[in-house]
Amino acid sequence: MGFTGFLIAITIVCFLLILAIMVQNPKGGGLSSSFGGSQQLGGVQKTTDFLDKSTWTLGGILIALILLSSLSFNGAASGSKVLGEDETAVPTTTVPTTPQAAPAATPAPTATDSAK
Repeated sequence: MGFTGFLIAITIVCFLLILAIMVQNPKGGGLSSSFGGSQQLGGVQKTTDFLDKSTWTLGGILIALILLSSLSFNGAASGSKVLGEDETAVPTTTVPTTPQAAPAATPAPTATDSAK
């Protein structure tokens, strides 16, 4: 499973975990007790047990996915995934430590030189 697969799986598990936690209420007055049909099917206690077990299961799956993705990416490559392997080296330029002498100026021709 590549990076995209782990990312999708972790995102789905996180979304389901958020839903399972938001439905619960520790005082017993959450959304799970306000559904009338759930009381007829199995009662509030069974719904609470299901939500509790699903929260722990999803939490365990999330931790396992995170550990597996971490282990698979650390051992997969020795280089960094962010920088990549195709970077080119930046050429370095050397700066001279002593300034070079300016070239000797040639005298400009004068009018008397051209008349000769």
